[in-house]
Amino acid sequence: MSDTSTMPSAEEIAALFTGAAGYRFARWGRPIVPVVFGVDAATLAIVKGATEAVVVLANAKMAETDAEIGANLMIFFFRDWQELLEVPNLDQMIDGLSDIVARLDDAGANQFRTFRFDDAGAIRACFSFIRMDASLDEVPAETIALNQAVQMILTWGERAFAAHPPLAEARGVAVIRPEIAAVIRAAYDPVLPACATDASHALRLAARIGLGGAA
Repeated sequence: MSDTSTMPSAEEIAALFTGAAGYRFARWGRPIVPVVFGVDAATLAIVKGATEAVVVLANAKMAETDAEIGANLMIFFFRDWQELLEVPNLDQMIDGLSDIVARLDDAGANQFRTFRFDDAGAIRACFSFIRMDASLDEVPAETIALNQAVQMILTWGERAFAAHPPLAEARGVAVIRPEIAAVIRAAYDPVLPACATDASHALRLAARIGLGGAA
């Protein structure tokens, strides 16, 4: 998007949810229950606070537990991808974990997330992995936490934020870019579907953002 002072067009919104598999949009279909691994108590509070802020923005919900799987948003912080292979039962929750770890390790990646969906196509769980490499060591915890919260609230396309990150800086503090915040709010409008695979859905999002009325 070219100008953070303007709201996104339908084409720009469509690009946010388009990847190799085409247009793929989904939002959470149940209350979000986060659990965070690999951080101290202070960082835990920051991560959960950022998650709650984005959930409130979306007008979604949080809960203490998920009746089906306990926690449905699992966030892992670590130093080496190989550490994931030592997490008990993680290979049972993520198919092909060894291959994923090998690929991410070879690529030098510092983050990865994968989603699970319910029968209606809405998000039912998210696993988010953050490898704290030298570049992330220089980033404030608040910024990392808010970025992760934005990334998990919807199924953005693989290159949604390749040109422009979802966050900006205001008076030295990380904030969600206004057009991304507008997309998140519109995406959780109860009038709209919880999932979509047709890019015409982006027109409806744009209408909710621009007009605030029915789409």
